[in-house]
Amino acid sequence: MNQERLMQVLLAPQISEKATFIGDKYQQIIFRVVPDATKPEIKSAVELLFKVAVDSVNIANVKGKKKRFGRMMGRRKGWKKAYVCLKPGQEINFVDGGAV
Repeated sequence: MNQERLMQVLLAPQISEKATFIGDKYQQIIFRVVPDATKPEIKSAVELLFKVAVDSVNIANVKGKKKRFGRMMGRRKGWKKAYVCLKPGQEINFVDGGAV
């Protein structure tokens, strides 16, 4: 795979209470990814950027919320998130800026 493409696949880690709960319970990390990313691309990107071994990747498309803009109804843009399951013994620490 193209290394430049892999550097652009991951947009940001998803930091929330739900993401923290899933990380503790299932040893998964949630990332916001580009809308056309595939599972093999996400796996390669995480392994390249964080130097960890990835066990599996699950993907979810998140629909944008409906919002009102004055009298008009609108919709926020949808996005894609990836649940990355690491192999046992692997860990990503975002506070230190990478893998442990």
